Amino acid sequence: ATLLISTACLGGTACVVTGQPFDTAKVKMQTFPNMYRGIVDCFVKTYKQVGFRGFYKGTTPALVANIAENSVLFMCYGFCQQIVRRIVGVDRKTKLSDLQNAAAGSFASAFATLVLCPTELVKCRLQAMHEMQLSGKIIQGHNTVWSVVKGVIQKDGPLGFYRGLSSTLLREVPGYFFFFGGYELSRTFFASGRSKDELGPIPLLLSGGFGGCCLWIAVYPVDCVKSRIQVLSMAGKQTGFMGTFVTVVRTEGVLALYSGLKPTMIRAFLANGALFLAYEYSRKLMMKRIDSY
Repeated sequence: ATLLISTACLGGTACVVTGQPFDTAKVKMQTFPNMYRGIVDCFVKTYKQVGFRGFYKGTTPALVANIAENSVLFMCYGFCQQIVRRIVGVDRKTKLSDLQNAAAGSFASAFATLVLCPTELVKCRLQAMHEMQLSGKIIQGHNTVWSVVKGVIQKDGPLGFYRGLSSTLLREVPGYFFFFGGYELSRTFFASGRSKDELGPIPLLLSGGFGGCCLWIAVYPVDCVKSRIQVLSMAGKQTGFMGTFVTVVRTEGVLALYSGLKPTMIRAFLANGALFLAYEYSRKLMMKRIDSY
């Protein structure tokens, strides 16, 4: 568990530092698609209006969210693999199929959602604060983590941090089925009949990146709705998942649900490739230590 948490910390830091500008562009384009013509336009306008620091708004909650989510996800992943083994009636050391690993990852993501939702809400609000002020939805924005946290507590109480929880669950549970499924299928492809444990760093990076892309392609519209709920609820009562979904489709069209997909795919490939590489090597180190006792 300690090694997995250390991996989550190192992997989470690397993911956020390299991927935060792309994630910021994603949230801005999802929430206010009419303000930006594309990823380049979003980057240019953000730099002109807010400066370089604008790309790293919400970095602290993003880092906390990433570390917390991955720590819980990978710790629960092993536990959920054992549950799947019991369900299918095989020995605890039996290798699971790619589909069974995908199911275990999907189960594990439900636990990770509980720690992810509050931190992601704070992150998304900080990232889109400038646009909320520009659009006139709020008069004065909260520009620090503490001011956003205090605002949520004062307005909605502790449960306010779980705005968008149903949307997050709708994203995470099916998303991580494709995430782990895509990763395991890719590893099977690269292994070509050999043991997947023998794969080197390049196949692991590519497999992790492929898994990340599978996740976002599958659930991106759900994530778009989640971002809108979490950000726009700053300005007052916001409709739930179905209400927001229907409103976006009716007023802006289906393509609005895919605003910001390009920066998301770039970030997903880079960040998840690094994450799985760190996970696999820390897991191997952990297994060697266990075997040495």
